[in-house]
Amino acid sequence: MYQTTTVVFLIFTFTAFIRRPYPERLTISSYRDSPTLETLRVKCLAQGHNGSKWDSNPGLLVHRRVCLQNYIPPQSLTLSCPVCRQTSILPEKGVAALQNNFFITNLMEVLQRNPECSPPEACSVLESVSAAAAGKPLCCPNHEGKVMEFYCESCETAMCLDCTEGEHREHVTVPLRDVLEQHKAALKNQLDAIRNRLPQLSVAIELVNEISRQLTERKNEAVVEINSTFEELERALHLRKNVLVTDLENICCAKQKVLQAQLSSLLQGKEHIQSSCSFTEQALSHGSATEVLLVQKQMSERVSALARHDFPERPHQNAHLGCQAETEGLRRSIQNLGVLITTSAVGHTSVATGEGLRHALVGHHTTITVTTKDKDGDLVRTGSAKLQAEVSAADGGRAAEVEVTDNKNGTYEVGYTLRGEGEYALSLLLYGQPVRGSPFRLRAVKPSDVPQSPDDVKRRVKSPSGTGGHVRQKAVRRPSSMYSTTKKKENPIEDELIYRVGKGREKGEFTNLQGISASSSGRVVVADSNNQCIQVFTNDGQFKLRFGVRGRSPGQLQRPTGVTVDMNGDIIVADYDNRWVSIFTSDGKFKNKIGAGRLMGPKGVAVDRNGHIITVDNKACCVFIFQSNGKLVTKFGARGTTERQFAGPHFVAVNNKNEIVVTDFHNHSVKVYNADGEFLFKFGSHGEGNGQFNAPTGVAVDSNGNIIVADWGNSRIQVFDSSGSFLSYINTSADPLYGPQGLALTSDGHVVVADSGNHCFKVYRYLQ
Repeated sequence: MYQTTTVVFLIFTFTAFIRRPYPERLTISSYRDSPTLETLRVKCLAQGHNGSKWDSNPGLLVHRRVCLQNYIPPQSLTLSCPVCRQTSILPEKGVAALQNNFFITNLMEVLQRNPECSPPEACSVLESVSAAAAGKPLCCPNHEGKVMEFYCESCETAMCLDCTEGEHREHVTVPLRDVLEQHKAALKNQLDAIRNRLPQLSVAIELVNEISRQLTERKNEAVVEINSTFEELERALHLRKNVLVTDLENICCAKQKVLQAQLSSLLQGKEHIQSSCSFTEQALSHGSATEVLLVQKQMSERVSALARHDFPERPHQNAHLGCQAETEGLRRSIQNLGVLITTSAVGHTSVATGEGLRHALVGHHTTITVTTKDKDGDLVRTGSAKLQAEVSAADGGRAAEVEVTDNKNGTYEVGYTLRGEGEYALSLLLYGQPVRGSPFRLRAVKPSDVPQSPDDVKRRVKSPSGTGGHVRQKAVRRPSSMYSTTKKKENPIEDELIYRVGKGREKGEFTNLQGISASSSGRVVVADSNNQCIQVFTNDGQFKLRFGVRGRSPGQLQRPTGVTVDMNGDIIVADYDNRWVSIFTSDGKFKNKIGAGRLMGPKGVAVDRNGHIITVDNKACCVFIFQSNGKLVTKFGARGTTERQFAGPHFVAVNNKNEIVVTDFHNHSVKVYNADGEFLFKFGSHGEGNGQFNAPTGVAVDSNGNIIVADWGNSRIQVFDSSGSFLSYINTSADPLYGPQGLALTSDGHVVVADSGNHCFKVYRYLQ
């Protein structure tokens, strides 16, 4: 009986222990008895504590607390295992408040009775428990001297008879021996599951070790390269120094030669004059009359010749000689010499987007975009990652040459051209590891097999800017996707259409809708421009409300273009033709109008974190910031092409930093300003490539700061990070857009866009 009781209790105890969620409220015994924390036991012994002091004697808990206090950093609120790094939460009063875990204490106590039983590993616990079963029965920690013979299924705990009659009296309890086999089987199943993970962990360990080895090898190679480069530079500097010194010596010698020749001539002239003067003075002073007369003619000719002689009295050379080295530029170059190339990108979080992951046209160049991310899923903003791409046929052979273009911003363009129909596999490896979803299965078809649409033509479309003028913009009405299917997309990265709400003049229908907004309460609000009203829907597209009548009086709508919802739920409408902004309650009752007399053609509208109403004046090419009562806070912008100027600005959004994001329609860019209107940065240019625009319109910002932009002329939606680097597209191929206008993010995280040319709004799944 006692043996059975002990075995059942131990099996239950260990099963409950390994099922315990983490991080948990730590107890001394659960911490010091964890198999991964044997280091603390060793530390305790090293500090002079007897090994027996790790038993369950409450009087010796102080020794365990000393070990823990020495290990835990001061003021720490958590404790991290030095081996497995699992974090546990400490009590509010720290180590001193830790409670003893009697389950683990009793488990260790029984196991320690077997002198041949070493500290158990998880996979040998059953054997150790069986070997210890011959010992004495375990006592209840709550009732001294009482043996634990029962099991409470509600609390999953063992107990004595007194417990069943006390706090567990209303619970279902059974004898421990009756649940023995059940818990043994459960524990064996858990151990089998653990064993099954060992091969995977072994492979992962081998892979990480190999990457670590390669990293060390690359580091050593880089060190050799750095040393070689700088040694070569040192040799070049030394050589240049010798050349400069030699040239300096030569120049100096040449100059000295000229000066020495001049000096010799001057010294010789000086000597002649001095000797002539001395001779003449001697003759005059000491010579007789006859002697003076005899040499007078010669002396006169000599003196006259010296007087007429042209001595080189002006310097024939100068002392200008030096060395000027432009070291500042060189020093800056040296300071910036060498770039360490690395990224934190990993394959399992990096993503690939584009139709080319699933379909391709034979003979047509197809591209996809790979966006690299780090282990936490954060965007990598630098290039130079080692990305390999290969398209293979069904027989495994290479089917096409693949080009990888590094955009130097963490994204890569992968292009290929297939020469035949069929099924192919596209493999994308980042540092030898597959990009998420790779390999991708794709199908190539002939262009002649693609159904054509009569609307698949380039058109000249009137600008939606509201100015009444015309501008040539390329807007392509795409046909229904040749790849459309009801089958779920195999690539989990691609977003897809959830629903659309269609065209007309009845409730829930539209004609040339413009602005669109989404509230935190789960509503979608649409500015139905040509129907001159506002319509409200639920997040799932159910019609709720329509308000507004045509007119030019306060509370009436003439041409609503922009709409937003403030923090109180009020609906704020930019009315282009009435030249003001109207404010309505959430149920459509008129409250106030602002901006009259100031605005010339308001288009987009948004509310910042201060409750200010930000209005884009499309006609005046500027941005107004009002208080909710209509008082002007500030305005900025003018017509032009510079950073603080606009050419037909359309819509506006506010990010989590309270920065203002404006789409500049005719300048084909998006500009970002701080809350005071100071320019921060812009991105985009005219074109059809990634990150380019053909007249951007709607804009929204997600919770991560990513900027979502409706590209009107290119009939697409692009996604950028918070600094304006291109990330991806929203996949709209199943139901193509035609001149999208306003854009917003719903409260459940989807993208809703006003598809103006198709007179409907659409909601797409958006994966952040």
